[in-house]
Parts: sequence; structure tokens; C-alpha cells
Amino acid sequence: MQKLNFPTYTFRFKNSENKVSIFDEIRKKFVILTPEEWVRQNVVRFLLKEKKYPKSYINVEKVIKINSLTKRYDIVVFQPNGKLFLLVECKAPEIPISQNTFDQIARYNMVLESEYLMVTNGQNHYFCQMDFENEKYQFQNDLPNFKSKL
Repeated sequence: MQKLNFPTYTFRFKNSENKVSIFDEIRKKFVILTPEEWVRQNVVRFLLKEKKYPKSYINVEKVIKINSLTKRYDIVVFQPNGKLFLLVECKAPEIPISQNTFDQIARYNMVLESEYLMVTNGQNHYFCQMDFENEKYQFQNDLPNFKSKL
């Protein structure tokens, strides 16, 4: 797979019916390895290894309802009190991050109300902290580590 703008991590792969799968340690199963999944799995490792977020606080690919439409978020991280801390939107490396990407995660966050947002295509990462009072987000250089924020 393509080299991404993350530290190098070790993953488990398997081949089945001419398709490569990668083991998702959050979902505890092998999933088909697409370019977007490659980004998603690297983000999960980044959150676990670099940011020290506990595995039990991370959720991957769950369904949410937005204006009666069924959507799927990529990754969320919960706080110990159950509130959402981080919402992550992953795109394949060849998909440029655009205003549409930020609009998409903002729509999801109107329902989810996460404190932080991350948008990435594996090459470029954008971090935002929500300002709910003024209904906007402020770009950040990085995400807080687990111990310092949660």
C-alpha cells in the first residue's frame, strides 16, 4: 500500500479470494483493504500509539442518522463520561481534502457534538477544536494526548 504521512506501523494482512484484508483491532476482524481503509487503519494506530487513546474508547465505522439519512462515520473517540471527544473523517490518499470534506464532517458533528475533528487523506491531516457557542471550528496544530485532555 501507499506510504502515508504517519509513523510506520505493523499490521496483519490476509489474502482470500484474490482480495487482501487488514485486521482491524477495534472491530476485531479482517476487513477488505481499500485505500480509504488503509488510511483508517493508520489513523487508528496513530490514535493508539502516538496519542495514547485507550482502545476501549475508540469506535470505527458505525451508522448514524442525519436528517433521516443513514450515514457512517469513520472513527470516533469517546471520553470516559460517554461524550464524544473526537470525530475523524478519512478519505483515500488520492482524494484531496476540500471544503466539501469539512462540510461533511460538520454535518455529522451537528448530530454527534464532538469536541475535536480530524480530517485526513493519509497525506494531509487537519485538526479542529469546536467552538459550539460561536458555531465554528478553530484549526489546531495537533490533537491533545489522552492524559492531557480526556
